[in-house]
Amino acid sequence: MSNKTDPASGMGNTAGFRTCCGNHGGAPGDMTRRKFVQVTGTGVIGSVALSGLSWAALASGESGSENPNKRKPLIVKPILTYEVPQRRDKTSWRAWGGIQTEQDASAEVERIGKELQSIASTADFPVNFLPVSPVRRNQDLNSITDLDSADLFLVYAAGGSMNMFDTLNSKGKNVIFFCRHKSGPVYLWYEIISPRYLRQHTDKLSVKGIDENDVVIDNHDELLWRLRSLCGLKNTVGSRILAVGGPGAWAQPQGVVPALVREKYRLDIVTISYEELGNLITEARKDKTLVAASRSRAEEYLSETNIKLETERHFVDNCFVLEEIFTRLMTKYDCRALTINECMGTIMPLAETTACLTLSLLNDNGYLAFCESDFVVVPAGILMANISGKPSFLNDPTFPHDNIITLAHCTAPRRMDGRNSEPARIMTHFESDYGAAPKVEMTKGQVVTNIMPDFAFERNVGLLGKIADSPFLDICRSQIDVTFECDSREVAEQMPGFHWITVYGDYIKEAEYAFKKIGIGFGSLT
Repeated sequence: MSNKTDPASGMGNTAGFRTCCGNHGGAPGDMTRRKFVQVTGTGVIGSVALSGLSWAALASGESGSENPNKRKPLIVKPILTYEVPQRRDKTSWRAWGGIQTEQDASAEVERIGKELQSIASTADFPVNFLPVSPVRRNQDLNSITDLDSADLFLVYAAGGSMNMFDTLNSKGKNVIFFCRHKSGPVYLWYEIISPRYLRQHTDKLSVKGIDENDVVIDNHDELLWRLRSLCGLKNTVGSRILAVGGPGAWAQPQGVVPALVREKYRLDIVTISYEELGNLITEARKDKTLVAASRSRAEEYLSETNIKLETERHFVDNCFVLEEIFTRLMTKYDCRALTINECMGTIMPLAETTACLTLSLLNDNGYLAFCESDFVVVPAGILMANISGKPSFLNDPTFPHDNIITLAHCTAPRRMDGRNSEPARIMTHFESDYGAAPKVEMTKGQVVTNIMPDFAFERNVGLLGKIADSPFLDICRSQIDVTFECDSREVAEQMPGFHWITVYGDYIKEAEYAFKKIGIGFGSLT
């Protein structure tokens, strides 16, 4: 099938459009012929064409990380702001609140410390709480030595002035205010956090970077999901990803989406050309140790009781060879994410298999692996994996009807819950009827979060649903029917972009919080 591009719009010709994988939005092979200019520095996309790669060099280096799924911990600095008022005769001399003395403040510091220890012990994401610092005056902030090391200031706003809040906010960190109503001594800012600080004595939000979503009253569960969201954001923004064949974007004009990715996510994209990959594969196949090990690993994989082989065995062996190459590339370039452009055709004659099973294996082993190099959706996939600590399933949505929608692709992870392997049939990739691709039988009844990124990076949409079935239609191999509660027409009207990201569990609140932090609006269809 052809995939011609309208030169005026950059949009593919839908009459010959490749709906699953392929070279969307550009002439075939265009990305592999482009010259990429290296750009370095935090917050800049580097479309870097690598050179001098060899299998001998990769094989002599370190193997893959034992725990590639290990996320960097969110570093949280708790700060108690309070006042110690002095009694004055016949006038108001104290503000609202139960923290009025140094003894009150000391007891509150101890209470906060114990609460944070409890949160740290139950969190399903990495978080480190620095010591609680009590602060009475703005100038006291100057004596706190660990402010710069924090990702987040968690302000326990028992009292104190707006100047302290402004000083903290000016440091460019995330800020969350925790106020007590009934969980301990009532706080002054439980009363006035909105009119006095957030709205600055007006009717509109007036503080840059902080809004009502950054205020928590009493509830530690409400605090926990915000911390989870920010941990995911920390591990996503500015991270590195390898793009085999270069970065793409489904049916979008070239160059537009990478600029938006740079603006919103600041991803460092490192390009590996297909010529370089082909050389690595050729060399790797001559490595008898690697080939034998790959066959052994394939044999072990296929011997699992919930696996059924329905394609030629050598396709699976070749997928394990390709997995080892990709794993070592990510180790060499210090990243855990990878995506493949032109995966419907270009990679097949090089690897003598499809990349579908390889990407599934990488996701199951804690890496973040995506087909199609569609950077409209890949950043959202990285973010949702870093929020949930589970693999992301990049998929093609269909048209919603009767409160159900089918989602499908050939590269689904099997460990969708991050731990246990779902049953799978190892088949050919559907469109090519070639190679090895998993048909993962995802768990019926499982709640899933679905993220729909828009092409413009302005407003994503979230849909909470439940897996009703894993059918076997003549479409991409891994397929699920997802039911939802909202009106089907509303879903159809609100769907932006094309590809979706699906993760096990309910992470709608975390997604909304994170996307808004990087300037992308969010609408929920729960």
